[in-house]
Amino acid sequence: MKTITAILAVLIAVVFVVGAAMAVPGGKTVEFAGGDQGKVTFDGKTHADKGNKCNDCHPKIFQMKKGSVKITKADHVPGKFCGTCHDGTKAFAQDEANCTKCHKK
Repeated sequence: MKTITAILAVLIAVVFVVGAAMAVPGGKTVEFAGGDQGKVTFDGKTHADKGNKCNDCHPKIFQMKKGSVKITKADHVPGKFCGTCHDGTKAFAQDEANCTKCHKK
């Protein structure tokens, strides 16, 4: 029984270490190609400073695997991907007036 408990503890630790290695660490950013509109830089600290937690979006809205989501202009709607929060109520809307808040040429 002790052996099974030890193996289980090691497996759980490995899962947490691998998950943390894939996350955006404090003070770091992730850049996404933004097409014609310019790249999008996601800053986890900016979102955390607003009271958000990683598991608010991961893995419910966004998978942790890099490249698993391709967001198009058609995806910029309330309730989908970033629009889950960026709907004009919880956070600024994804409308033409706000494009440059995320997209930088």
